[in-house]
Amino acid sequence: MTRLALLLCCLALPALADRDDHDRARRALEAGEILPLSQILTAAEAARPGRVIEVELDRDDGLWRYELELITPGGRLYEMKIDAATGTVLEIEREEDD
Repeated sequence: MTRLALLLCCLALPALADRDDHDRARRALEAGEILPLSQILTAAEAARPGRVIEVELDRDDGLWRYELELITPGGRLYEMKIDAATGTVLEIEREEDD
């Protein structure tokens, strides 16, 4: 029984982490520290058209940043960093093919 309980707890940890990330982002948005994700996606599309496949929100040195991974219509993979407070694209980097 103990092994089953431990396994269930381990399986629940990623879901709890996702929930914490969601709550942290919601609080930052409500405090006016970051822009809504819809505005960030608009800025990303204007800078490099493609389909966003992953979004992360991080806080480094007191600044909120979105990190996006996207695939262009031509099939290229890019990583993009965007200032979450202003929507300014900070960096666009093409991921190398393996």
